[in-house]
Amino acid sequence: MTDAERSDAPAPADDAVGGAPPGEPPATATVRRRGRDPLAAALIGVLTLLLGFALAVQVRNADEAQMLAGAREEDLVRILDELDSREDRLRSQLADQRAALRELTGSDSRTATALQEARRRAETLGILGGTLPAQGPGLTLIVRDPSDEVGVSDIIDIVQELRGAGAETMQIDGVRIGLSSAVTGRPGALRVDGTPLRAPYEFVVLGEPQNMETAMFIPGGIVQSIERVGGTVEITQSPALVVDALRPLDRPQYAAPDTGD
Repeated sequence: MTDAERSDAPAPADDAVGGAPPGEPPATATVRRRGRDPLAAALIGVLTLLLGFALAVQVRNADEAQMLAGAREEDLVRILDELDSREDRLRSQLADQRAALRELTGSDSRTATALQEARRRAETLGILGGTLPAQGPGLTLIVRDPSDEVGVSDIIDIVQELRGAGAETMQIDGVRIGLSSAVTGRPGALRVDGTPLRAPYEFVVLGEPQNMETAMFIPGGIVQSIERVGGTVEITQSPALVVDALRPLDRPQYAAPDTGD
């Protein structure tokens, strides 16, 4: 073949498609190359960042290690003392926080206990003073006076004997007896704190039933005194009685709490 014939021959297929595989259209190969280039660039960028970070950390650690290795003994001792001091301060702060927590917890517990004790005392004083209703074991004492001979002293003696035998609170014909209660009037027209009483007189008393009944029947006691004037006394013990009559709270006119000043 002559030179003119070789120059007129068609170019090879590879040159015509710019390196595309045989049988693949040129446009498809170009699109594939352009799709791969951004992905490769992104991967290269990420690897570069990771490599830079690793080098920075390594250099920093190396610098710190080199600095410590080149430090004088006095500097190393000072650094160690500073670390120990910082640890001691942190431990002290932690201990203070724990102590504060225990104090707050204990304070709440003491406050709750104090409130509970204050409520218990208020209830006790309310029952003894007649400002709160009460229930419990006790006895019912009925004084019958058909001749209207039972007088003020007899009622007072009954109240005193019951209290001496352990009565905690009581009421007479629906009138609560307190520390300042007063029995007035005359036989057949008795009054308690200004409220008229009518025979038979009913006492509802809370306390140890047997002790109170025994005190009523002692020789020369109140039962024999009532019988001498023509009256009778009937006592019934009970495991559960209610004293629900209330009296107004007695407010002192002259006395005041001692503040200790």
